[in-house]
Amino acid sequence: MTLFDHRKQDLQRRLAPLSTRMRPQSLDQYAGQKHVLSPGKVLRNAIEADRLPSMILWGPPGSGKTTLARLIARETRSHFEQISAVTSGVKDVRQVMSSANDRLGQTARRTILFIDEIHRFSKSQQDALLPYVEDGTVTLIGATTENPSFEVISPLISRTRIFTLDPLSDDDIDEIVERAILDKDHGLGHRNVSLTQPSLKFLLRVANGDARSALNMLELAVESTEPNEGGNITVDLKTIEEAAQRNSRYDRLGDIHYDTISAFIKTIRASDPDAALYYLARMIDAGEDPVFIARRLVISASEDIGLANPNGLAVAIAAQQAVSFVGMPEGRIPLAEATIYLASAPKSNSAYKAIDKALDFVRSERDEPIPKHLRNAPNGLMKDIGYGAGYENPHNKAGHFSKSKNLPEKISNIRFYKPGTLGAEKTMRERLMNWWGDRYK
Repeated sequence: MTLFDHRKQDLQRRLAPLSTRMRPQSLDQYAGQKHVLSPGKVLRNAIEADRLPSMILWGPPGSGKTTLARLIARETRSHFEQISAVTSGVKDVRQVMSSANDRLGQTARRTILFIDEIHRFSKSQQDALLPYVEDGTVTLIGATTENPSFEVISPLISRTRIFTLDPLSDDDIDEIVERAILDKDHGLGHRNVSLTQPSLKFLLRVANGDARSALNMLELAVESTEPNEGGNITVDLKTIEEAAQRNSRYDRLGDIHYDTISAFIKTIRASDPDAALYYLARMIDAGEDPVFIARRLVISASEDIGLANPNGLAVAIAAQQAVSFVGMPEGRIPLAEATIYLASAPKSNSAYKAIDKALDFVRSERDEPIPKHLRNAPNGLMKDIGYGAGYENPHNKAGHFSKSKNLPEKISNIRFYKPGTLGAEKTMRERLMNWWGDRYK
């Protein structure tokens, strides 16, 4: 390495963002992820024993995936190669593999290949990794914010271990921020920086478990604050608010989209309006399509509230129409109204079960002839062969009810609908039992 190379590296270190300069240099400095890195855990044992499997690190932005990969390479004294699936292709992979193979043969030094955003590799690009992972040319560490079971091909998953990283806690972020403020070699220790308690509290909240975001926010706030007469920099709440950028992990095409709408529907089903409103607010705040939310409310009204409160479907449809008519932000109000109404309503999934049971039956059995008295008889020929014969119109009977046989003879005893016992459906059940007896008991 030449003098110019050293100078370049030194300049890059000094100009790098605080989040890059403050990457921990050992596992003991690594904050968070105790569930995979505490002493005795599988990954920690594998690192310390230098018996590292290829792996995929799955976690949200700023949870330490890249940092952990670099630390693993340092701890195992492996050569570290990093490529991004966004900008690299099969050619880049093969070049890395060729160098790794030469390195292994010449120096017996292993190579860790870190692929950031591995979920962005196509199927064919992921296929290209398989033989090298299989024969140990490299130890693969892939990083992804998306669920590997959906985004990574099965053969690659079967050759790797998946470790899930959690968003960092406020205590973890606090520890990282304090270390950056005190560190004189890589951090802000030479600047005499401090944060007021309100500004620290705001920073931890807005960081939302993302260490990179927290450090970048801190650095911008420090650069925006003039030192006092004693040369000290005190970051106040107003400055940190100005330095903060919106930091929502919500991705309308990612896991968090599906997780949030799942939680929304399940909390309505659980009759918990406060929880349902929380998840509704998260979706609205993240810019989720309000029509998508309304569509899910219509499904919930049919699937979970059902006949226990038939008005639920009317309210959900009204919310969908209102949102389409008035748009946002006013549309948040009918969405909230429908959410509270459905969460507070009695629940029944009897209609959902009944139609699925009927569909299963129809798909597994032959179609039985429709009873003749129920068939259409538009002309004399049809009437002559018995179509419509014997049909009794219930409106001509007392109570507008006629106890008739309406299913084909061979399946006359089949039952699909079992009424619920809550809300309006309780009354329906009693009425059906009055008409049909134990059939709807």
